[in-house]
Amino acid sequence: MKAFFIERYGKQNAMIGDMPDPAVGAHDVLIQVHATSVNPLDSKIKTGDFKLILPYTFPLVLGNDLAGVVIRTGAAVERFKPGDEVYARPPEARIGTFAEMIAVDENALALKPSNLDMAQAASIPLAALTAWQALVETAQLKKGQKVLIHAGSGGVGTLAIQLAKHLGAFVATTTSTANVQWVKALGADVVIDYTHQDFAHELRNFDVVLHSLGTALLEKSLKVLKPGGQLISLSGPPTAQFAQAQGLSWVLGQVMRLLSSGIRRKARKQGVNYAFLFMRANGTQLQKITSLIETGVIKPVIDRSFPFESIAEALRYVEQGRSRGKVTVTIR
Repeated sequence: MKAFFIERYGKQNAMIGDMPDPAVGAHDVLIQVHATSVNPLDSKIKTGDFKLILPYTFPLVLGNDLAGVVIRTGAAVERFKPGDEVYARPPEARIGTFAEMIAVDENALALKPSNLDMAQAASIPLAALTAWQALVETAQLKKGQKVLIHAGSGGVGTLAIQLAKHLGAFVATTTSTANVQWVKALGADVVIDYTHQDFAHELRNFDVVLHSLGTALLEKSLKVLKPGGQLISLSGPPTAQFAQAQGLSWVLGQVMRLLSSGIRRKARKQGVNYAFLFMRANGTQLQKITSLIETGVIKPVIDRSFPFESIAEALRYVEQGRSRGKVTVTIR
């Protein structure tokens, strides 16, 4: 099969070439990939940013989102059959959606929303699961609560705004001048234009902050939270609890405890909770997201689409950090 892969970590080392067809285990579903999408995570994996916590072997096919059609199933698979249209974020240990085929554990899969085409569906899994696990699972966001979602025009932000409004929350977000009216149309109640406004001066008494930016803004985010509030970070620093959940070594757990000690200490001083979220594959949650998509509660937001042969260009575009919503790649 054709795939986009790396043979070592680095910035300029990815290529399209031939790779062996995937092996299909008893609980696996072999999928013909029709579309995928590009996430900042793909670039971080490519350059080795996660090599301590995700020890991949080479050659490594990149890619963390897919929509496609089931080709065949493993002997123990019960919920899917050949011909089913599905979508998924594969488990982090078995990524590889930048390819013509991939084998995915059935527990990570869901049937594709019937009202989306393949490219639209491929834009959803990683970003929507991140938003769900942050707002529904971790924050347990309730009607009437206030949430600040940083980077509201990004892939996660666009879906998190829609999900938070569905949950009945008051939503504030940050973005640049060009996107202010655009994110308001997604449902944001208050939009902070970071080019000439400081969110830490404008916002107070929030229940939740969903953070995906740098360390300086992480600490500033504490200022907008009320006592008992929650600061949930997608960009770190990771915690010892995360290391334990990932099954990492005791040494790495202590390293992560040290890395997060500063922000945890400042959070405790203010009476708020800090949590690091590294989203995980979950077909059951994705099926719930499918229901929200099919009823029109959540709509995909796509900036642009690239053909498979231009996937390196798509990665470079996402690395600029200026895309509105998701960037998709059509494979078939």
